[in-house]
Amino acid sequence: MTIGIFDSGLGGLTVLAEALKRLPAENYLYMADTKHVPYGTKSEEEVRDFVLQTVEQMVAEGIDALVVACNTATSIAINELRERYSFPIIGMEPAVKPAVEMNRATGKKVLVWATPLTLRMPKYYALVSRVDEEGIVDSLPMPELVQYCESLQFDKEVLKDYFLTKLAPYDLNEYGILVLGCTHFPFYTSILRDVLPPHIQIVNGNLGTIRRLTAMLSRYGIGTGRGSGQVRFMCTGGEAAYIEKMRSALSYLKEQDL
Repeated sequence: MTIGIFDSGLGGLTVLAEALKRLPAENYLYMADTKHVPYGTKSEEEVRDFVLQTVEQMVAEGIDALVVACNTATSIAINELRERYSFPIIGMEPAVKPAVEMNRATGKKVLVWATPLTLRMPKYYALVSRVDEEGIVDSLPMPELVQYCESLQFDKEVLKDYFLTKLAPYDLNEYGILVLGCTHFPFYTSILRDVLPPHIQIVNGNLGTIRRLTAMLSRYGIGTGRGSGQVRFMCTGGEAAYIEKMRSALSYLKEQDL
């Protein structure tokens, strides 16, 4: 059995790393849409077309389940993908609901980082409206962080300066949780821990996504457990150099144990 994991670029590797920890006896196809990365600054119509075309390529490679490891792509295309294909398809959304529930007893606020397009989507507004009864959620677009990640920019001093600049308008004493609402962002969890006050927790939706995947595989009866954790990398641009970049980025995540 092969689990497909799809993202516009490197971000979905944070989801793949979680899958390899939780489901090590399956095989994986990781696909990056390098022709069109980043998604977060493009139009909804463009992204929908990119996602449908790329997933069609993955289906031709023989995937048995799919994780859309991109909040933006999930918001725009997950329903249409489920209409087209009968295998399990798992999407993602920013972990706003668990963050609000975790913070309810503390009286602290929640800060959500995501791409500009995710934050503009009606699905995001509906999510926040549904769970944020007390108005404790603030949202901040972080488009530069996707570009940093795609460039494998992990220099601690560069990133610390960037984070401190973005956080300067906020009184961090008022916040209890930072939600990383883009799969690229968990690459920077360890650096963020050095920047944020110790009382602020950092959460993302990756673990919850893989738990849902595990449940769906069981429900469909297709989780074989007979794989080897083999990962095959593909990208829509076909660039050998980007394949090596993906391998390098996954190795970095494993070293960080994020």
